[in-house]
Amino acid sequence: MTQSPIHTSRQCRNLPWIELGLLLVALPLPWILEEFWVLFATKIFILSLLAISFDLVYGYAGIMSFGQALFFGVAGYATALLATKASVTSVFLLLPLSGLLGLAVAFVVAVIVIFGKRIPSAVFVALGTLTGSYVVERLARGWSEVGGQNGISSLPRLTAGRFEIEEGAVFFYLALAILAVTYLLVRALVRSQFGLVLAGIRQQEGRIAFFGYRVQTYKGLVFSIAGFVAGVSGGLFAFHEGFVGPGQLGPVLSTQAVLYVLFGGVGTIVGAVLGVSIIELITYALPQLDVLGTTIQGFLETGWPIVLGLLLLGTVMFRPTGLIGLLVSDRERIGSFGRSTRSVDSQHPDRVPEAPT
Repeated sequence: MTQSPIHTSRQCRNLPWIELGLLLVALPLPWILEEFWVLFATKIFILSLLAISFDLVYGYAGIMSFGQALFFGVAGYATALLATKASVTSVFLLLPLSGLLGLAVAFVVAVIVIFGKRIPSAVFVALGTLTGSYVVERLARGWSEVGGQNGISSLPRLTAGRFEIEEGAVFFYLALAILAVTYLLVRALVRSQFGLVLAGIRQQEGRIAFFGYRVQTYKGLVFSIAGFVAGVSGGLFAFHEGFVGPGQLGPVLSTQAVLYVLFGGVGTIVGAVLGVSIIELITYALPQLDVLGTTIQGFLETGWPIVLGLLLLGTVMFRPTGLIGLLVSDRERIGSFGRSTRSVDSQHPDRVPEAPT
């Protein structure tokens, strides 16, 4: 007696449990952690938005962008100037504005490096975004109107009406809520028909273009959407840290976003969050180790980036799918689109399956 197709095709889905588990772990943290760790966790949430923006362009559209910090930093600088020069501190105005600024800058960059009569190469896009990020960082370092090398400090707190959003539990839940909503919206986007086209572009760009899809238009759209997410992240980061500087515009932070996603898992969204969490914890913990002897501790205080780099290199070499690949199958990691075979078979029980081609 043969087994029903419904039973043979059933697969265990781990991704929803991972997402739910991370949320349940995060919710009570302000009540059980010291203030320093609450601030640390809030920073992780904000940087996770930046990592998600890179995962959206690279993991789902195959665009290697080294310019995510450009959208992040421009939004941070603009909102900081509004807060310090014009006394605008409303969260309902500054955060949407930071997202729109990130989107606008990303669209301008897309016009330069993505849109055109010919489909640009991956190397051209990577170098173009890297150059843009570097140029704007150098401009900010020499521009006295935005603080030059020192940046803009002593930012006022965000406000919601007459209520000040203080660093701590309030800012923690604000960042967590924005991260959760962004995560769900991005998840819905990449599982839609739009996401299906992006998946086709990532796998067979030439064939998708042959079928009549405007590949550059789709890439430009997802690039601009990712700019919006990075802009919101930059605005939040500026007010959480109370400071914005040239380092938040440059290639170093852009490369950091790349490492977050490669370490956690490309094309999964939740992998970006895992990558940020683990790398930031390792970055903090390595210089603090004092159980390995004074010599090793002395090396780690200044040489911890070398250890972190070797760890990331090993992960990319031996686990290309990232850490998330240890927890979910390739099928679940990639995702599925459209109606499942089980639903079609249940509606048409007499349907004879087609022979594979």
